[in-house]
Amino acid sequence: MASTTIVLLTLIAYKIILLGVGFWASKRVHNESDFFLGAQGLGAWTAGLSYAASTSSAWVLLGFTGLVFSQGAVGLWLIPGIFGGYILTWFVIGPRLNSETASRGYMTIVDFITGDVSAKWKRSIGIVCALMILFCFVFYISSQFQAAGNALTEIFNINATEAILIGAAVIVIYCLLGGFWAASITDALQAVVMMLACILVPLATLHAAGGIGAVMTHIHTVETPSYISFTGGAAGMAGIGVAMGLLGTGLGALGQPQLLNRIMAVRSSSERIQGAAITIGWGLIIYTGLVCLAFAGRKLSIDTGGESLFFAAAEQYLPPVLAGVVIAAVLSAVMSTVDSLLLAAASAVSHDMGLTYRDPARALLFGRIAMVSIAILAVLMTLFLPKDIFSRVLFSWVALGAAFGPTVLTKCLGWRVRGGEVLLAIIIGFSTAVIFANIDGTQADMIEKWASWALGLGILFIGKDRHGKSD
Repeated sequence: MASTTIVLLTLIAYKIILLGVGFWASKRVHNESDFFLGAQGLGAWTAGLSYAASTSSAWVLLGFTGLVFSQGAVGLWLIPGIFGGYILTWFVIGPRLNSETASRGYMTIVDFITGDVSAKWKRSIGIVCALMILFCFVFYISSQFQAAGNALTEIFNINATEAILIGAAVIVIYCLLGGFWAASITDALQAVVMMLACILVPLATLHAAGGIGAVMTHIHTVETPSYISFTGGAAGMAGIGVAMGLLGTGLGALGQPQLLNRIMAVRSSSERIQGAAITIGWGLIIYTGLVCLAFAGRKLSIDTGGESLFFAAAEQYLPPVLAGVVIAAVLSAVMSTVDSLLLAAASAVSHDMGLTYRDPARALLFGRIAMVSIAILAVLMTLFLPKDIFSRVLFSWVALGAAFGPTVLTKCLGWRVRGGEVLLAIIIGFSTAVIFANIDGTQADMIEKWASWALGLGILFIGKDRHGKSD
């Protein structure tokens, strides 16, 4: 059986499973809370694995691996940043976010942000936050479409436009079938698939490269000094800036609606702690495997340009049947990540903007229309504004993190801040990240990742109410 036939059959089987999950989940959706937050009913495994999968899809399997493959040890600074984000979201933000969601009936992270804000500011903050989510998620979703399109192009030899349209169509159809329940369960399934793939492919590639010892010998004796430098060869403050810029990426997790929604939806405090352990354990397996794959790929001189390394290694070093299954499963996982993004964007329009707040039926309809509209915009951007996967995801990730992260964190630390300062901190943090994301250089990267947060925290500190009132 041809490799492409195996991939195609596996893709079809995987999609049938996802559709089955969507159909099952649809029977549990009875109102807006069910659709957007699963009625706060997630268990530890579903919450932990779906959170993990939502943090790491195309940009990890393809973008992170490509970064380490092409630039070397400097890319490893992302790892402590990502794990720092895990710890802050689950253990610092998590307790209050989860408990207050249960006691006040929140459905989105914007509800949490505006929970103690007076009515005169609540609507304005909700609209601004919703527009930011829409703006960023168009970029984020576009990166997923591009990743799926790249893989389909490589495997089936179809042109990029056809590949992206096919991938987008599959995603949108699936998303319209189910809400938060379906997204969480399928993302948990995706996390398991990714973990298995990140064990099998690196092990096979390391074996082909002669083992970990041979790979490390090659890295230290053949590669340039800049490749094994944790500053990418930059010296002094420039080197520190490079490292800090990558490390600061982890802060973005504190402002991602699709991640924080998982913590909001966990059933209990004990299951939240279990979910955190599951996420961290999953991350250790994934990142270890991908770093080994990147370095082994350098020794084997796999010529892929970086971002196709995972698929190329699977094809070359796994048995044909297993390679086909792995490629198809990972491709499906990359595509299915978009469901959480579309769901968060839909809730931003139909709930956070308050357009149909008093009419649940119309709210769901508006949400579904938003899903389709956002998907169309993302496809158009993918086709006409090509850019590498890694930078596009990091831009949207950092911008949302700078917008919402400081407010979410300080509220969980017990700060009560006036509504005007909350809105200003969100706008300044977001604007700073967006502006400096489009400027090259280490200094601009530092401002984008760290100064955007510092400005937001400074504004919130000024607006902090010392008498226990928010306005």
